[in-house]
Amino acid sequence: MSAGLRRRFAITALLAVVLFVAAVSNEVYEVTSPAWLSWHVLLRKAYSIVAFGTLAALAAPLWPDRRAVWRLPVLLAVYSAAIELGQWLHGGREGLGYNAFDVGCGAAGGLLGAYAARWFRPKTQRRTSP
Repeated sequence: MSAGLRRRFAITALLAVVLFVAAVSNEVYEVTSPAWLSWHVLLRKAYSIVAFGTLAALAAPLWPDRRAVWRLPVLLAVYSAAIELGQWLHGGREGLGYNAFDVGCGAAGGLLGAYAARWFRPKTQRRTSP
């Protein structure tokens, strides 16, 4: 693995840890989407899609072939499920329907980020990948 890919992996892993810690923090939840906002749930879901998309876009070059577009949503759905478990362990008591929707948002963000990374990479890299 090249130094650039190692650095990208480290940044992606660090961001994943920071996002996990933020996602299981009740204080961060209240600051970023206070309950007094009538649309705080929608805001929280939008945050998650952007966060998972960012992680996917950062991680996509680690798999330069087309399989990244399908691997990343699955990996991010698993990561999202781990966040849901962490939230439950920290006192969160959403129902399974909300948990499933959150995992779906993670997968959707992963898919969007993987496609965005593919779409916006230089044309020379697009031509050389299988």
